[in-house]
Amino acid sequence: MVPLRGFRNLVRSLFLWRPGTWLLGLLLALALARVLMVGYLDTRIQVEIHDGGRQLKWRTHQTSVAAVLREAGIELGDKDSVLPEPVTAVRDGDVIHVLRARQATVIADNQVMHLQTHAESVQNLLREVDLRLAPRDWLTLNGERVALDAPLFGLGRSDTEASPRTVSSRGGGRLASPVEEGDSSPIEIVIHRAVALRIDDDGLLRQIHTTHQTVGQALLAEGIVLYVGDEISPALDSPVQPDMEIQIRRSRPAEIAVDGKHIRTRTQTSTVGQVLAQEKVSLVGLDYAIPSEDAALPKDGVIRVVRVQRAFEVEQEPIPYETVWLPDSELDLDHQQLKQKGEEGVHRWRYNVVYEDGQQVERKLEEDWLAREPTNKAIAYGTKITIRDLETPEGTLQYWRRIRMLATSYTAATCGKTPDHPLYGITRLGWQMRHGIVAVDPTVVKLGTQVYVPGYGVGDVADTGGAIKGKHIDLGYNEDNLKYWFSWVDVYVLTPVLPRDEIRYVLPTWPQQP
Repeated sequence: MVPLRGFRNLVRSLFLWRPGTWLLGLLLALALARVLMVGYLDTRIQVEIHDGGRQLKWRTHQTSVAAVLREAGIELGDKDSVLPEPVTAVRDGDVIHVLRARQATVIADNQVMHLQTHAESVQNLLREVDLRLAPRDWLTLNGERVALDAPLFGLGRSDTEASPRTVSSRGGGRLASPVEEGDSSPIEIVIHRAVALRIDDDGLLRQIHTTHQTVGQALLAEGIVLYVGDEISPALDSPVQPDMEIQIRRSRPAEIAVDGKHIRTRTQTSTVGQVLAQEKVSLVGLDYAIPSEDAALPKDGVIRVVRVQRAFEVEQEPIPYETVWLPDSELDLDHQQLKQKGEEGVHRWRYNVVYEDGQQVERKLEEDWLAREPTNKAIAYGTKITIRDLETPEGTLQYWRRIRMLATSYTAATCGKTPDHPLYGITRLGWQMRHGIVAVDPTVVKLGTQVYVPGYGVGDVADTGGAIKGKHIDLGYNEDNLKYWFSWVDVYVLTPVLPRDEIRYVLPTWPQQP
């Protein structure tokens, strides 16, 4: 390295040259200065600084740990420390560890203490603030319950960061020490002091210790089950005080069956009526409770409310009307006319009825009366008989009545008797069966009368039959000329006219033509 005085002489000699060479001399001086600077920088040593989670490689001409940190702009707090010591000389390749004190808050006995610490466990930190735990006290570290010997250095960093590191010493040896790099998370320790509580649980006395803040939390933590209706004094949200006495007055279970549902509750009351009032169940009118309202609450706690309703109910029954037939000489035979419309009457009964829970338990007749008389139906039937002429293949015939009837046909063999029967082929009038004899209902057409049936001819009404009822006529044939009938025809009743007392003026309505 060229001495500084020699360097000044060289510069002065360059500027003493003639004026044309001064620029060249300046360039040579600058080059020489650069060479000298590079040589100076190459004399620096390199150290590594670990400051929390930050690692810094630093080149320096400084000779002590404190000077290196000042040069690197790293400031230390009052509680921060350095390994190696600040006065230690540094060598190339050394590692400097800055051990930051951690912020800690300790809350205990209604006091909050803030400090900086290098403590490695909860116990050590509490010693720094001169705090101790009593039996049943417990701790939380950052909100989690921990033991007294719980470590602090593992908070907020990995296990590898919590492992021991080595630092250089002046003598070239290695010094082992736990270094908490990257662990700057705050610490909050809360001491929960246990206090003694005396509990009177419906006469059952016991003592507990708790660290909870309210009465409700203390009872819950102790596993004491409370029910709706239990009375607790002081109230559940009251703060816990040392030597506090807590009284629990237990409620009784009760069940009310009412209106088709069951209300399950608990109560401090002693009578049925008080329980009903507590649950806002009202007895209205004739309603009653089992047991009664003034009775003591039963051992099983079950109460039944009976809803009572009284009603007046009216029943009625129709009274059928009758049909009255009135002869009318101005109205043609077999014609009818409605003279008066029939109307049913009404018979009514009024009952006094009592219902309990919707079921009838009493029914008493109060009154019965005829609300409306029936009105008979009046029908006029014609009795006027007119003789008329009928043109037929057999000539002109006179008739006095025409009846629409169902016509069928039969012979002696179809009457249900065998040929060897003594009455085989004998009609109701004792005549021998033949074509021209017809069977009718004698209440419709009198036996012995003559009728005319279109397509059949004149027939003598001389026979009857078990199936021949109403407006039904059975046309007789010989065995060799049977013609099958099943049709509706007009049957003409021929003269002479029967005496009026032998005439059936109102004929049956069956069978009916479709």
